[in-house]
Amino acid sequence: MRLGPHLHRIGNDIVAAYLVVTPEGITLVDAGLPGHWDDLTAELSAIGRTLDDVKGLILTHGDSDHIGFAERLRRESGVPVYIHAADAQRAKTGEKPKTPLGPMRLGSTVGFAAYAVRKKSYRTEYLTDVVEVADGDVLDLPGSPRIIGLPGHSPGSIAVHVPIAEAVFVGDALTTRHVLTGRAGMQPAPFTDEPADALQSLDRLAGVDAVWVLPGHGAPWKGSPDDVAAAVRAGASPR
Repeated sequence: MRLGPHLHRIGNDIVAAYLVVTPEGITLVDAGLPGHWDDLTAELSAIGRTLDDVKGLILTHGDSDHIGFAERLRRESGVPVYIHAADAQRAKTGEKPKTPLGPMRLGSTVGFAAYAVRKKSYRTEYLTDVVEVADGDVLDLPGSPRIIGLPGHSPGSIAVHVPIAEAVFVGDALTTRHVLTGRAGMQPAPFTDEPADALQSLDRLAGVDAVWVLPGHGAPWKGSPDDVAAAVRAGASPR
């Protein structure tokens, strides 16, 4: 799905990953679920590119619904996989603390689980090798992505700012569609390690020059990153 001249999305509002497309090559942000491999290759074919054009994959954090095809891409195509040092172990082992589920609606929760199975979540491969990044790093990848630390959802959660795409990719620092309730709109993401820290981290998006704020779950959000923290805090209020 084309969002802009340099910006494409694969997946859907349940689970999504992104492509930054430039003449020099492609940077991926997140890897969805294992079954999104077919979505990736189809999107590449549709724009006349191949896996050889993919120069790097950046993971916004190490949860299983974001690392989906990462190890396959690394193993089969030699594409380096970048992740914050604080989440490297999570991406390699799947180890994470248990968090309260919070509000749920049966239909939405079952729909999320069914989609995950359809996209082969049961075949998740954890990473065997990663390139660790840190807050403030600008990576030598297409689009010159800049890393913004957003700890809270996980210790190594990050946003990825790519000026050429006019986008900031936020992973699960927020969501615009709660996978367990189906509720739409800016709000905190479920399965967050430290909810208070996650909300505080959103203040770091102020001043980022972008017109797209792109979560791992939910519809793309078009607006100023300056407005994100307030919108998510408002969305955190019970309804």
